[in-house]
Order: sequence, then structure tokens, then C-alpha cells
Amino acid sequence: MSRGSEPSQRQLRVGEVVRHALSDIFTRGETGDPDLEKSGVTVLEVSMAPDLKQAKAYVRPLISGHEELMMEALKRNKKYLRKLLAPRLGLKFMPNIRFVHDTASDHARRIDDILHDPKVMRDLQPQTDEEFSGE
Repeated sequence: MSRGSEPSQRQLRVGEVVRHALSDIFTRGETGDPDLEKSGVTVLEVSMAPDLKQAKAYVRPLISGHEELMMEALKRNKKYLRKLLAPRLGLKFMPNIRFVHDTASDHARRIDDILHDPKVMRDLQPQTDEEFSGE
């Protein structure tokens, strides 16, 4: 039974296994790429296609400002990372992994900054009955 665009339990489970394996590879420094070692890669989420043949890994560098360096290094090492992942996953087909720079926390930080702006905070304060009626 299809649930629309929601991922299945299997997609979620395999995505989490891939995320853990990728995180382990980056933590242990198994890539051998100095650019990946310098920027440090955090894997926040891995979403899987329904057929489990495509994966999208959402990543961020540990060091701010190294986003471009990290993304170039990941693109350069894509095939090698698949080779490192294959024996750890034990899947019938090794998914093709696409790395995407995760910007969700940047977006959340911008919203937080807006909400803490004095002008916005003033508008968010509860108004008394006198202020509300304009008296």
C-alpha cells in the first residue's frame, strides 16, 4: 500500500545505515583526501529512492567557510566512497550517492535572528487591553 510521498520503513532504515557508514568513514579519515580531512564532513541525513538505487546525502563541513572545498572533494571522491561503503552495507545493489550541502540550519538561524530582532520582538509581545483598544 503506497503512502504517497512518505518514505517507507525500509527506505528510512537503509538511509540510516548508509548515514552511519558514511559518518564512520569520515570520522576515521578513511578517504585519504586532505580536503575532506581539513573541512571535516558531517552527514546529517541520507534519503533513499524507493528502489534503493539512489541516495541523497545531506552534508555540512565541521568548519564554517569550507562548504565549497568539501563539496568539490566529495564530488572528486564519489566513486572511492562507494567502494568503501559497499562492503559495509551488504545491499544487493550499491546505491548511487549524490552529496547535497545541507542549508537547513542556516535557514533556521536566519529565522531565529529575525525573531530576536527588537522590532519583531516588540510586535510579538502580548498587548494589554488598553494598547489593543487604542486608548
